[in-house]
Amino acid sequence: MAQSNTELPRTLGELRASAWPENRLARRSVKDELRSNLICKLKRQEKLFPGIVGYEDTVVPQLVNAILSRHNFILLGLRGQAKTRLIRMLTTLLDAHTPYIAGCEIHDNPYKPICRRCHQLLAEKGDATPVSWLSADERYVEKLATPDVTIADMIGDIDPIKAARRGQDISDELTVHYGLVPRANRGIFAINELPDLAGKIQVGLFNIMQEGDVQIKGYPVRLPLDLLLVFTANPEDYTARGKIITPLKDRIGSEIRTHYPATIEHGIEITKSEAWIDRQADIEVRVPSYIGEIVEQLAFSAREDKRVDKRSGVSQRLPISVMENVISNAERRALENREEVAVPRVPDIYAALPAITGKIELEYEGELKGGDAISRELIRGAVGKVFDRYFEGVNMQPIVQWFDIGGALKLGDDVASAEMAQQLNSIQGLMEKTRALGLTANEPDPVRASAGEFILEGLHAHRRISRSEERGFTAEERRRPAQEPQEETPRRQRRQFN
Repeated sequence: MAQSNTELPRTLGELRASAWPENRLARRSVKDELRSNLICKLKRQEKLFPGIVGYEDTVVPQLVNAILSRHNFILLGLRGQAKTRLIRMLTTLLDAHTPYIAGCEIHDNPYKPICRRCHQLLAEKGDATPVSWLSADERYVEKLATPDVTIADMIGDIDPIKAARRGQDISDELTVHYGLVPRANRGIFAINELPDLAGKIQVGLFNIMQEGDVQIKGYPVRLPLDLLLVFTANPEDYTARGKIITPLKDRIGSEIRTHYPATIEHGIEITKSEAWIDRQADIEVRVPSYIGEIVEQLAFSAREDKRVDKRSGVSQRLPISVMENVISNAERRALENREEVAVPRVPDIYAALPAITGKIELEYEGELKGGDAISRELIRGAVGKVFDRYFEGVNMQPIVQWFDIGGALKLGDDVASAEMAQQLNSIQGLMEKTRALGLTANEPDPVRASAGEFILEGLHAHRRISRSEERGFTAEERRRPAQEPQEETPRRQRRQFN
């Protein structure tokens, strides 16, 4: 039905004679429509939710089953797991255009109206009743649940001004001001953070879901709405901020659990698609693969760290924000040094601490150490893990020996790439190892400088060389063996004398 708005029928009579026959529109509910369009996409083997990565074998099949079963459903998961994005993409399963009686607040079906105003209009005008059209996006209504939401916001209320203007009794159905749920009729209504919704509001929801009626200010109003209801919630919010009442939970057909990316590769793909990497600027930005892996490994390590609160989770927004900060720091350095290419380095990840500390909730042990210290340790650990992927089994002893015999190298975050590459060339065997990163001899200085510093940071992460703010990279200090036997002899003697 790829008709333009100008070709769409504008009266009920025209609608009857068009491609929207009465037997199709009158009998097919929203859930039937979603099911039918989903089946067509499955038969054509189309990608159902473009941009959603890592859910192909877990969440998406369960979501497909819920829609095929015509279920209302809830997505349960920690923050930053694409729950809202996923439910907003359900509009791709709706028809491109849907007719409704013009002027109706609840978008009544021209063949099957439920509100009194539309019944009266059809009785008065018949086939001349005006028809308007809704796009798929207009049929999606979303509400963030907050404790201050009222039944009037969700369901509706009596409007005394409307009653006075029309000269009607205040108990008349025509005086009702409809809330968000009725206005989403013949579409999708989504509630984010469902546990935050007050219990009495949840009662109103399940009553209208199952029985199709509700009382407004004591007046019973019959509203057999045609809706798909979808919800999102964080499992920890059940006890932290509120709960889903049992009768409502019982009426939700499917409970679908979301999750964080299962692999580094999935995480990198998500971050690439969501982070602002392709920037319109005079400076070319090149992000080395190992930098992207370190940023993603940082999030994975944080999710596994015992000092980070697992109940809160580590959102996928963390690597996205970190990557944007990393690129910005590289841009700033390139601008200051008048370089044409900006290539992020490992120190740029340390410079992105503001994008990390605000996105991790710490346990008591972590709070004692501090967010900055924990974040630095996580970065160092991530560097070490990514370093091993590229250089496992590679002999780095010549580089370590260069530092052991007194070599030292202090590299500032803002040092120009040419100067940095020249200093790195002075370390025996260092730049040869960058071939494992895919570098060739003709790479520009910013690329070579970033690769060389990554190797040094990797050696530092494994404690083979040392690094400090004052001295830069130096030999790792070897600890002298403790001389405990000399200490213990007098103690033993004292015990014997006592």
